[in-house]
Amino acid sequence: MSGTLITVAPTGAESRKADVPALPVTLDELVATAKECEALGAAIVHVHIRDDAAEPTLDPGRLRATVAALRQSTGLIVQLSTGGAVTDPEAARLAVLDAQPEMASCTMGTVNFGDAVFQNRWDFIVDLHTRMQERGVVAEYEIFDLGQLTTLRRLLDRYGLPHGGHVHVDLVMGVPGGMPGTTAALVACEQAIRDLPAGTTFSATGIGRSTIPVMLASLSAGGHLRVGMEDTLTYAKGRPVESNMQLVARAVGFAQLALRPPLTAAQARELLGMPAR
Repeated sequence: MSGTLITVAPTGAESRKADVPALPVTLDELVATAKECEALGAAIVHVHIRDDAAEPTLDPGRLRATVAALRQSTGLIVQLSTGGAVTDPEAARLAVLDAQPEMASCTMGTVNFGDAVFQNRWDFIVDLHTRMQERGVVAEYEIFDLGQLTTLRRLLDRYGLPHGGHVHVDLVMGVPGGMPGTTAALVACEQAIRDLPAGTTFSATGIGRSTIPVMLASLSAGGHLRVGMEDTLTYAKGRPVESNMQLVARAVGFAQLALRPPLTAAQARELLGMPAR
């Protein structure tokens, strides 16, 4: 398709509500944000959830309630993060699939994450990938460094295509410890993606100040976009982000300038091999 798939990642697991009052952390805040971002042009919502103290959680009941509320209130594709926080155990991350999302993330390797380590062992990756196949959950393969695309190729060669048959990756760029958020790094990834199954698509996420360069590079290379307060809290130098809608609106504007207007959620489902809602 000639349009642009826009994902909004509104919350994440790193920022504290006390430091970022506009961060949506309650279910009501998340649903309201999702509805507003859908109206602007987002097609996917990438979801992390918080507990009553606004701390990151993978509580199964909260995850199920979040999926149900988002499906009832929006037409967005609900994509749960299986990454959680970097301290979450593997069993809890696997149990995210029990909430029955349409889509979930699947990270392709271990990476230094600032001062922490985001661990993704090969056996864990295989377990997550195959469980998603069995349960009919569409995968988004998250790539933090170039070599993880080789890991993805190995995974697909050994264990088969994801549910729905379409391979979609998200290039997470600019994390301290991962690949930089530069045009050169994106071009290198785009070249490596050509070794994946025909028709593979990619989105790109620029963390922090790399947000705009990554968006422009992705659009020029035929890629798609992920934006949101999970990934950046500064709209411009000295200007904090006011809301996720502000970031989605900018992404929509860039996509329209590139003559690749946002895909609707229905068009995104067609692209990703999902059944219509």
